[in-house]
Amino acid sequence: MYLLFFLLWIIFNGRVTAEIVVLGLLLSALVYLFCVKLMGLNPRNELRYIKLTPKVLHYIGVLLVEILKANFQVVRIILRPGKEPSPMICHFKVPLRTDAARMILANSITLTPGTITVQMDGDEYVVHCLDTSFRDGIEDSVFVHLLMEMEASL
Repeated sequence: MYLLFFLLWIIFNGRVTAEIVVLGLLLSALVYLFCVKLMGLNPRNELRYIKLTPKVLHYIGVLLVEILKANFQVVRIILRPGKEPSPMICHFKVPLRTDAARMILANSITLTPGTITVQMDGDEYVVHCLDTSFRDGIEDSVFVHLLMEMEASL
């Protein structure tokens, strides 16, 4: 959080001088200490989140690749001559422990073309799939494995 405050200070100033850097370091420290005191932030938790950054970036990369692959699958289904897509609603459970990981999975499913998370109740999901082929492996997807790995790191 401290680094974020400092980076925002530098960006909003638009230039970097010795005075701006020193004042930014000081003001960022004061704002950070205020947030720690007022909001109950724990600096140790922030260190854990910093260590999690490479895994989050990897997850975002995998998400983008899966979105691209799903786009091509949807186009192939739509442009297939003489065959209609067969939509379905599927129910499944995932072994994710935290609400944040469950929410990220639900949003990742919805962001991927051809699937929409209709309902999420605890660890149970209801997902609408454009075609039955999108149902295969959804509860054991790469998203679930990466999110479980991130939960284990916390």
